[in-house]
Amino acid sequence: MYVYNAPNLEYNDPMKGKPLNIFDGSINPVKVMFILAWPTIIEQLLMSAVMYVDTAMVGSLGPDASAAVGLNASTTWLINGLCGALGVGFSVLVGRSIGAGDGERAKRVVRQAVVAMLVFGAAISILLFALSGYLPGWLGADEYLHADASAYLSVIAFVYLFNVPNAISGAIIRCAGDTRTPMVGNLIANVLNVAMNFLFIFPTRDVAIHITSPFSGAALIDVSFTMWGADMGVQGAALASVISMSVSALIMILTLYLKDYPARISIRDNYRLDAAIWKDTLRLAYPVALERIALSGGQIALTAMVTGLGTKVLAAHYLAITAESITYMPVFGFSTAATTLVAQCLGANNHELAKRYSRQCLYWGMGFMTAMGAVLYFAAAPLLAIMTPDAEVIELGAQVLRVEACAQTMFAASSIVAGVLRGAGDTKWSFYIGFIGMWGVRIGVAYLLSYVFELGLLGAWYAMFLDLTMRGILSLVRYYRGKWLYVWKDVHTKAEEAEAPTGG
Repeated sequence: MYVYNAPNLEYNDPMKGKPLNIFDGSINPVKVMFILAWPTIIEQLLMSAVMYVDTAMVGSLGPDASAAVGLNASTTWLINGLCGALGVGFSVLVGRSIGAGDGERAKRVVRQAVVAMLVFGAAISILLFALSGYLPGWLGADEYLHADASAYLSVIAFVYLFNVPNAISGAIIRCAGDTRTPMVGNLIANVLNVAMNFLFIFPTRDVAIHITSPFSGAALIDVSFTMWGADMGVQGAALASVISMSVSALIMILTLYLKDYPARISIRDNYRLDAAIWKDTLRLAYPVALERIALSGGQIALTAMVTGLGTKVLAAHYLAITAESITYMPVFGFSTAATTLVAQCLGANNHELAKRYSRQCLYWGMGFMTAMGAVLYFAAAPLLAIMTPDAEVIELGAQVLRVEACAQTMFAASSIVAGVLRGAGDTKWSFYIGFIGMWGVRIGVAYLLSYVFELGLLGAWYAMFLDLTMRGILSLVRYYRGKWLYVWKDVHTKAEEAEAPTGG
């Protein structure tokens, strides 16, 4: 589904056979929001399901394997956040250009994004591979975890050759209004990831499948065979991620070149550096990058803090975070919809419609996340039991999940308002709010409760609850003040001045 507001940008929705105009007042804004949000929600559901299966496969190797993978999680979140920052910069420009009916500028932005994908993807992979032997020690991991943690990171480093293109292309496609293609691409990649995990993680083994009829008790399927396995352990999980991500990235990149939408580009286009586009992109992206550095840097500091509490505590921490990911399904969908709708509405200079759409995204998102918080609270132990058989890890992880479940409503507020602010080009405030929450609240309180008051992992998660609640409150204050509606006016004026031909 694509959205547009320009008669010269006619194109067909391949699912419906006609374009959807978000500026048509006769269309219910809730309907438009859900059309944009549901594919991302389904995408997140599938990704969460695959993450559960992936984590359960690694968890079956024991707490040490889970800890070795979890040790690297905060570092990869940081890098993913930086990739996402570039995606925000390019995608918001594309959404704004489409909303303003300027298809040519949208194409110029996409061409610069392709160059960024190739350069940054290679640079990040090389850097992460070079650091793979040192990070476990820097994070304070026990010596016996170093080999597995380093082996995992040395392989997962190469996922960024494809993750950077996937993140930037996906953000552009979503902000252009097509949330279905990223859903399909990630579905294919995730199914492939599970299949390859099954082959790469475990050794060659005998498999027996025996299914009986629930009525007669007769055997319906009774098969046994030898399944080949590479026996690579955590390194196999990393290799599966690299291969599956390459498939998703290929789908996203081909979409930029082959699918009929306003910012479609050609391989024969001019890809020379466009300083004006990069200036606008970095103006939008650098606060998002700083936000991700602040948040992920805090997560790295928290991981180092939790690592000092013991291997089983680290495993419980990592598995609880994975279990919590089930609640992200609705919030990412509504946040993505908010970014797309606000970017295109403000690109068309329609402030009232931007407010109308953003309110719907915020209210529906907070409602859904409240419900997901209830699921997380009452199903904490069963969710963890899927991923590990260790009773001690399950009990500790369930305790901290129930604390976090109470923060989901405010987490939704901060996430969806961040989507609104990004669509408006007001990316600095998301950084300010994230920095205050993480470094002003979470890290200091976590150390105090975990070590001084000896609450251990539970103290760290109490601090996370306070951080997310404060971020939600500050985000709502920024949203209701309404200044985000006018931030882009100054940015857009500067961009026009930079692109204007000079006299003489």
